[in-house]
Amino acid sequence: MATAAQGGLYRTFKRLSTPLKIQNYLDTLAINFEVKGDTHWSPLRVYQEQKAHCIEAACFAAAALWQHGERPLLLDLRAAKGDYDHVVALYRSNGYWGAISKSNHATIRWRDPVYRTVRELALSYFHEWFPERTGVRTLRSYSRPVSLAPLGKGWITSTEDLWFLDQLLNRAPHYPIAPRRNVESARRADPVEVRAGSILEWDKRGKRIK
Repeated sequence: MATAAQGGLYRTFKRLSTPLKIQNYLDTLAINFEVKGDTHWSPLRVYQEQKAHCIEAACFAAAALWQHGERPLLLDLRAAKGDYDHVVALYRSNGYWGAISKSNHATIRWRDPVYRTVRELALSYFHEWFPERTGVRTLRSYSRPVSLAPLGKGWITSTEDLWFLDQLLNRAPHYPIAPRRNVESARRADPVEVRAGSILEWDKRGKRIK
């Protein structure tokens, strides 16, 4: 029997009938800073807690897309050692790829469906992906799109952390952004880019920064 929370989740999914509506909903959620330890919440937990970090939001978006007949696809974006990886949900419109993304920074966010290939979309994140302390561009590879459909739908309402999805993404084939020499010689972000990249949306109290 479905719980009240599960019913509320699926009513929310019904309302989020387009990628843009899903993104707008995720933008209302605070960032999950994992203050009590690492988490990998299911879409149900995201709905209950009203916050999420990148992979939790991506899974929520994939589940919402699936409820409207789209494939639940994730894209794993890997950074160089010392920087954080990122995960987004993929969608298609008129044959072109876009991405639903949650980030606390002004960059590596939503992508409109203007990319002919997943590679084009992944490359769009390269220029603005850098740690503020160094300005070094660190995106190194991207995965083949990973479908969550073979897992069934139990993960959507799981009360357990979805660590197995990390393993699934790690096993997926990954492709380099460009030859190593090219990416390692890329120009560092200039002071204006660093200032723009340092803009945050949420503080650790769960309040939107004005």
